Amino acid sequence: MTFTTRAALQAGVHPRDLYRWRDEGDAIELSRGVFRHADAPEPSFPDLLAVGMRAPEAIVCCVSAAVAHGLSDEMEPAVQIAIASGRNLARIAYPPTTVFRFDAETFEVGLSRVEAAPNEFTRIYDPARTVVDLMRLRHRLGEPLAHTVLNRYLESPGAKPGRVLEYANILGAVGPVRLALDIAGAR
Repeated sequence: MTFTTRAALQAGVHPRDLYRWRDEGDAIELSRGVFRHADAPEPSFPDLLAVGMRAPEAIVCCVSAAVAHGLSDEMEPAVQIAIASGRNLARIAYPPTTVFRFDAETFEVGLSRVEAAPNEFTRIYDPARTVVDLMRLRHRLGEPLAHTVLNRYLESPGAKPGRVLEYANILGAVGPVRLALDIAGAR
């Protein structure tokens, strides 16, 4: 189980006891103020879990989401998260984090969740939204990466190209996404 310092204090744990647990190995500190019981099952995505606990309003996006969905093998040096424009986020030094600001009106389009640890979930964009975001940000994150993720998505069971186009329309990226889908379909 993962918990924050705030949750521990609200449960009546004295800070001295919390840090003794950490120092004696009874709790593992995943990030500043985020702990996990040492005997808890190993998390699948410890960095996503830590960032999700530090920034519960954020959504895992872009390359981090593509890796979590099995659409890319490229690991970014930082967890990529999105926050709604106009919102502030406390600085997260560890794990390293890159923040994208997405339009507040479309911020939750494609919102899903990933099991970062057994029975512990983190907010993440679904695979179709991830494809569209990488196409929208292809000049910043790399066009080859965006096309690789799109192709892996299209080859995956349950792929929904119509949903990709729907999200592209909502997010203002129909042109490049339609072109990429046409090229991928012509292979």
